Amino acid sequence: MRILLDECVPARLGRELIGHEVRTVPAMGWASKENGALLALAEGKFDVFLATDQRISYQQAVSRFSIALVVLVARRNKIEFLLRMLPELQRVLGSVRPGQVYRVGT
Repeated sequence: MRILLDECVPARLGRELIGHEVRTVPAMGWASKENGALLALAEGKFDVFLATDQRISYQQAVSRFSIALVVLVARRNKIEFLLRMLPELQRVLGSVRPGQVYRVGT
């Protein structure tokens, strides 16, 4: 699965997603782009956009895009909090569908 990590998601989390092709927004040259623009840019290149910004699912009509949105819901977006969600995240990644929003975590 091709996964794009939003700017606020630590790149280290991507290294833990073994078996997936993971890139970051900055590595793609898309830093500072708005969420809607990111979804449009990622469409067709990635299967999942992984973010910690919970507002994105309310601000964007994700169903318009052929990419799934996975939102990590944590007290903080520090790696130690996000690593605890890894088993649930892996389960969710196994069943994502384009245009759908998934929430992982508390």
